[in-house]
Amino acid sequence: MRVLTRILFYFLLTYLPVQALAWGQLGHRVVGQIADSYLTAKARKNIKAILGYESLAMGSNWADFIKSDPNYKYLDTWHYINLKDGLNKEEVKDFLEKDTLTDAYTKLNFLSTELKKKELAPDIKKMYLRLLIHITGDVHQPMHVSRAEDLGGNRIYVQWFNENTNLHRLWDDQLLAFQQLSYTEFARAINHTTKADRKAWQEQPMTEWFWESYSTSQKLYKEITQPDQKLGFRYNFDHVDELNQCLLKAGVRLAGLLNAIFG
Repeated sequence: MRVLTRILFYFLLTYLPVQALAWGQLGHRVVGQIADSYLTAKARKNIKAILGYESLAMGSNWADFIKSDPNYKYLDTWHYINLKDGLNKEEVKDFLEKDTLTDAYTKLNFLSTELKKKELAPDIKKMYLRLLIHITGDVHQPMHVSRAEDLGGNRIYVQWFNENTNLHRLWDDQLLAFQQLSYTEFARAINHTTKADRKAWQEQPMTEWFWESYSTSQKLYKEITQPDQKLGFRYNFDHVDELNQCLLKAGVRLAGLLNAIFG
């Protein structure tokens, strides 16, 4: 029975399109909440005209919720990008600059351009803004800038406190949930930046965002040296600061992107 349960678990993880989920509801809302704290007055006003009373935090999950509608199936590949192992920074940058695939990098650039168009229909503008908020969070989850062959870590099976899981799900959800914070508590706990931090992070090109996530995912892969590797308190201790930094940079950079478009 135990073997059958594990086989069923692995089948479900492989079958379900979980590569397109990043940070889970909690992580995306943390990113949105942090971004909201750095909006200019003009950007805030223009965003409110599009989203109404929907906050960045709450709007950040629309792109995952809409997966329940098959009409939006075409959005699945917008959430991530696949890269080969062992690339250096110049090789990653070169790949991105030549990228014509339907992935997180090309679509993040597409959304940034489209949202500047004043003639964009209100319903399309709302959808594109929700997607921009979400995908900016996605690309700061390291396993969303990783390998195609294991579905971004979905086929790298580990145990988290003796629970069967995988590397992708661990970084999407379980590592965040382990902190036992609401999204507002989480944002307050980690949202401490200097003006110099924000300026540096917001001035970096998107290629730098992807390089950071890719280099982190490469490191995370190498740490898993055996099937069903047991992870727990030590893994959290080793990675919680890294996790917080990913979320914080995502929020600050999202604010910079929104201020550039709407501010």
